[in-house]
Amino acid sequence: MTLKICVAQLNFVVGDMAGNARRIAEAARSAHAAGATVLLTPELALCGYAAEDLFLRPAFIDACDDALKSLAAETAGLKGLHIVVGHPARLDAAGRRERSVSVANLRNAASVLHEGRTTHTYAKRELPNYQVFDERRYFVPGQLPCVFEVTAGNGDLVRVGLLICEDAWFDVPAAQARAAGADILAVINASPFHTGKGGEREASMRERAIAVGLPLVYAHLVGGQDEIVFEGRSFVIGSDGSLAGRAISFEETLFEVGMQRQGTGWRIGAATDRPHSQEADLWHALVLGVRDYVGKNGFPGAILGLSGGIDSALVLAIAVDALGKDRVRAVMMPSPYTADISWIDARDMAARLGVRYDEIGIAGEFEAFKTSLAPLFEGRAEDTTEENLQARIRGTLLMGLSNKFGSIVLTTGNKSEMATGYCTLYGDMAGGFAVIKDVAKTMVFRLARWRNAHDPYGTGANPIPERIITRPPSAELRPDQKDQDSLPEYAVLDAIIERYMENDRSPDEIVAEGFPRADVDKVVRLIRINEYKRRQAPVGIRVTHRSFGKDWRYPITSKYRA
Repeated sequence: MTLKICVAQLNFVVGDMAGNARRIAEAARSAHAAGATVLLTPELALCGYAAEDLFLRPAFIDACDDALKSLAAETAGLKGLHIVVGHPARLDAAGRRERSVSVANLRNAASVLHEGRTTHTYAKRELPNYQVFDERRYFVPGQLPCVFEVTAGNGDLVRVGLLICEDAWFDVPAAQARAAGADILAVINASPFHTGKGGEREASMRERAIAVGLPLVYAHLVGGQDEIVFEGRSFVIGSDGSLAGRAISFEETLFEVGMQRQGTGWRIGAATDRPHSQEADLWHALVLGVRDYVGKNGFPGAILGLSGGIDSALVLAIAVDALGKDRVRAVMMPSPYTADISWIDARDMAARLGVRYDEIGIAGEFEAFKTSLAPLFEGRAEDTTEENLQARIRGTLLMGLSNKFGSIVLTTGNKSEMATGYCTLYGDMAGGFAVIKDVAKTMVFRLARWRNAHDPYGTGANPIPERIITRPPSAELRPDQKDQDSLPEYAVLDAIIERYMENDRSPDEIVAEGFPRADVDKVVRLIRINEYKRRQAPVGIRVTHRSFGKDWRYPITSKYRA
């Protein structure tokens, strides 16, 4: 007996129900032509993930219902194919559809479409409410398992147990599907990327498959949605916990899984993914995040300030890989403190990548600002005020170009700077999308090295001049300025930030690990007092398990000091 399952690992758009339905229908036709009996789509594929407070609008749910009906009608002629579609649904406790326009009975659901009819609808039972998840804000949990029958190649029946994402991380939903007669488990998902998450998923699903003694097909979303990236990497696990195949990561694909029953088990065949590394996964996630944020929001291209430093160099390389050289523009805006090597290296990098490159000196504007403020500043020495004026002049120029040409400004600040406030409101923080907002400075250097050693998108080898990577980092806002004049060494700084901000370690615990008390106290204080800045920062791509975004919700006004 042979059973073919196809996974539609696709990049859906939130709110584009008609477009998403068309893409599912196209995938269904391809799966049917390939001889598949089951097509799995990701969690909430019909409306896109995550629609957030759009779920609170009855008209939005009505539009999802209409799209599901249209999809069923359009695929009615695909004989023998069962299409599992993720969507929001108004269901009562028994899983029956409700007519009420209230969202009080809204479920995160999946329906099985077969030859024009909805044969089963399953409601997700475990609703995550941590990190970036807010599912209990919108949905109520389901209570019942869902198992549906499909006909394999030789006419035998196979019973498929359906789970949605978080359900598979818990024992009971899978065990109840097995008790209801499931022969295999199908898990549809929208699980946000962060470094290491892919391995965590596979490890957990191995445990689940072994616990119930069933093979498991994991269908996952791919694409960027605001700050979140989904990497795809759908996979299939044997009942013994072995990895039988994995779809390519960070790309759309129709992932085909062939299953043959052999005695009491299954022989499974599927494709395998490319090799993974932390740097490679981060690079692909950042590229996908930029491509989809710019593309899905309709910007014609991107513009950024290219300083000759490592952060802007990295962002430029990511942007070109994401958008192509013709849609990226770099602007060098030297001040009186800009070193000659910064000009040289910025020009060199722009030439290597073939982007449009402009230079706009800001010395005149800087002097004009200082002259205007001189009567009010009389008697006060120059300090960070004058440094920030330079950053704000640059931000104004970039935003002017953005307004005139429509391209979005990509900011270039990293996580180390966001944490400590080593950034200027309305200056280098001015822009529409913060590409490396969740990338620590130490990782910035690692990614630059990785990109120079690889050319994954064919946009050019060694795009970042070596001197940009090796020279000491500097904002170049005063003579001979270095980042470490104001901050601990980045290896120490990033380690403290990771422990305190990402893992909720206390200052005393961090000191007990051997970090200097003065450094720990300084970094913790900087994180605390700069919350007001981060609240005004542009959205940026989340690549760690805790970013300065939806999963960091600290008050600006607080007297807590630990």
